Amino acid sequence: MSKIIATKAIRGAHKLVARAEKELAEALKKHGADKNVEFPNTGYYLPISHGILGMNINKTGQLTELLQEAQKLLHPVPDEKHWVPYLGHTLDAGMATLFADEIIESLKYLQDPLPYVVGENCPEEGNFWLGAADDIIMRKRGVEFVDGSAPGFAACVGVCPSTEIAVKIARELQEKNLYVFLAAGNPTGSASGGNGTRSMADQLREAGVQMGWETRLVPLGNDSTAAIHAVGFATRAALAFGGVKPGDYQRILKYNKNRIFAFVLAFGEVDDEKHAQAAGVINYGFPAISETDIGQILPTGVCTYEHVVSPVPADKMIAKAIEVRGLKLHIAKIPIPVSYGAAFEGERIRGEDTYVEMGGNKTPAFEFVTTKDANEVTDNKIEIIGPEITDIKEGTILPIAIVAEVAGRKMQADFEPILERRLHNFINEAQGVFHMGQREIIWIRISKEAQAKGFKLAHIGTIIHAQFHNEFGAIVDKVQVKIYTKEADVLKMREVARAVYNKRDERVGSMTDESTDTFYSCALCQSFAPTHICVVSPERTGLCGSYNWFTCKAAFEINPRGANQPVPKGDVIDALKGQWQGCNEFIYQSSRKAFASMSAYSIMNEPMTSCGCFECIAAVLPGANGVMTVSREFAGMTPSGMKFSTLAGTVGGGQQIPGFVGHGKRYIVSKKFILAEGGIKRLVWLPKILKEELKDLINKRAAEEGVPKLLDMIADETTATTEEEVIAHLQKTGHPALTMPSIIG
Repeated sequence: MSKIIATKAIRGAHKLVARAEKELAEALKKHGADKNVEFPNTGYYLPISHGILGMNINKTGQLTELLQEAQKLLHPVPDEKHWVPYLGHTLDAGMATLFADEIIESLKYLQDPLPYVVGENCPEEGNFWLGAADDIIMRKRGVEFVDGSAPGFAACVGVCPSTEIAVKIARELQEKNLYVFLAAGNPTGSASGGNGTRSMADQLREAGVQMGWETRLVPLGNDSTAAIHAVGFATRAALAFGGVKPGDYQRILKYNKNRIFAFVLAFGEVDDEKHAQAAGVINYGFPAISETDIGQILPTGVCTYEHVVSPVPADKMIAKAIEVRGLKLHIAKIPIPVSYGAAFEGERIRGEDTYVEMGGNKTPAFEFVTTKDANEVTDNKIEIIGPEITDIKEGTILPIAIVAEVAGRKMQADFEPILERRLHNFINEAQGVFHMGQREIIWIRISKEAQAKGFKLAHIGTIIHAQFHNEFGAIVDKVQVKIYTKEADVLKMREVARAVYNKRDERVGSMTDESTDTFYSCALCQSFAPTHICVVSPERTGLCGSYNWFTCKAAFEINPRGANQPVPKGDVIDALKGQWQGCNEFIYQSSRKAFASMSAYSIMNEPMTSCGCFECIAAVLPGANGVMTVSREFAGMTPSGMKFSTLAGTVGGGQQIPGFVGHGKRYIVSKKFILAEGGIKRLVWLPKILKEELKDLINKRAAEEGVPKLLDMIADETTATTEEEVIAHLQKTGHPALTMPSIIG
């Protein structure tokens, strides 16, 4: 145990607790004890105090109790008389620091103007600090920690030796698909002409690097206390997905050590406050790697291996951190001249930054996966039929057809759309390449920067070849890619593709739950919600909306021991509610015997459990005799009296709550949507954004039910924000729910 680290960490904790005391006193004097205090749009109060201590803080006066808890954990700053050669006092100081941080950061949200930007992405100019993530962001990003596309996160504090090194480190972390939380700048000093701070995030902004949740480079705040938002994110993951109860600090800390693979990278000077922050995250099992020589804390059992390692050269810090954290990465190095990883999927390419553009309703463009006999496919054969990027001028708009021909002993035509849909992800993960849409509505841009590095259309084929083998190796043996860029060729091939698209739609559209004796499970979210299990049928997708019956069937073929397993329906128990003996037996075993039965088509009688990754939440509005459904994108208040974040906290975590159910968007237009309660005719409120997105499908489904004007009868936030207003809208429009039997029986 390093005496230097202990001294600085405990001294830093004293400083931060004193600062919290001072700022809280000022806030109480200005606002009083009853001022609301929160991290906006979160359902877990202040997450550290709520998770670790079980406190439900929502008023300024309650912060006094949290301050007292922090003060209790402070020990004298070590000197020759006060020195203990073990970690306990330092860990106490670290936890005191986290409590102090939470006080300081929560009070920042009382400032006018706010020091933080509300949203997922950073504005291109001005303030770019994002602060605390709301519940919508956390749940949206949480699925990436479930399926392994985000193996962990790095918290970067301080300022790198140069802007070039900052960019290099950020790109390397992105390529490893890690989230990067940026906080705690270093003092600029008089040499910089001021007494401000400068951080790695400032360096990335100066280099023109896009930051925000979509690119996984998340600037939390320039203050050392802003690092609390990374720890809060981890705490909320345990509460939301791990089934951990508030106040069960041991399980929260163990959950993070075992499930959330995070570490700290400290650049430049590490002052007392940063030492204290490092001591705080050690409690969570997160080690710190420092570029500066600050001593070391060797294994004690709190972290997996070493707790603090220094000094480590900047170019070796990431590798060392991954080693020390025990993080296992599975990344195939794809031979293309630009960086590659899921972090680049949200990258935007503006028109002025574009070298070549394809599709986007400007030229014919489509993508298509088709199965061939093995003797017709030469693995890794990539053909460009027409102009390549090297043959065109900047600003050209090309037609394009991307045709991937695959062969495999286990490959089936049913799997083609599964592979085809993943092209969007695979192509988008190349830095400097933008992809949108699917089938014949794709839009691709390649940036000037990517072209300057040597990226060509042939590299799209390289990506497809590599990722089809990586992701679908169990069913795909050979992959060849043909890319057409002459309009006549594109139009000719498009007719071939359209004929196949139509056959697929007819096949999917004709499938019903009654047409198969086997459903499929999805347990991808069980690591976060241990008692949850999705049962995916032809007429009900998984809650995330991403996994349908065909997807699960393909996934089972790819990995028979994976998260997607066949579920024999067995004898019918209740066809209206959607209960079968085989499904119930599967639910009982797969939910760890928490639930004996599940109704696939009911919201009132033993509905499907909800994980936390659902696209939508449906809730009964008893007075309106119907149900409302709210999607993740809608941040406003719903007629249930709860926002999406609050509903998610109520329903998620693998619970089965009559009157509430999570679901995918497309389930709304399924013939099996809450069939037991009367189906789509029970739908009385939707956010406008979801109404617009599903407009055509809702109209089609409503016409089938004999109410062609149902869409206009359904209220939204422009006509109703309370249940009483919903009822008034239903009466005005003559909504059928008013004349149906009582939904609550």
